[in-house]
Amino acid sequence: MKRNLRKIIVPVCAAAVALAQPESVSACATCYGASDSPLAQGMNWGILTLLVVVFTVLSGIVGFFVHLGWRSRTAADSTNR
Repeated sequence: MKRNLRKIIVPVCAAAVALAQPESVSACATCYGASDSPLAQGMNWGILTLLVVVFTVLSGIVGFFVHLGWRSRTAADSTNR
């Protein structure tokens, strides 16, 4: 019972501390400040780079499974002849 109570009390206490000091949990200068600053532009390029990497990896995974399906269909066709 104590373990379940601890799982509830710790996040509630952390949220209470965060709500008690709102200036410490406000947005950073990049998110809250000017969007044309070099720091914001660098962050935007970083986000774009990560999106390209994720898209490339997922495309490779999809391509691999398409390739496996094509090879299995080709192998099944050659054994049926």
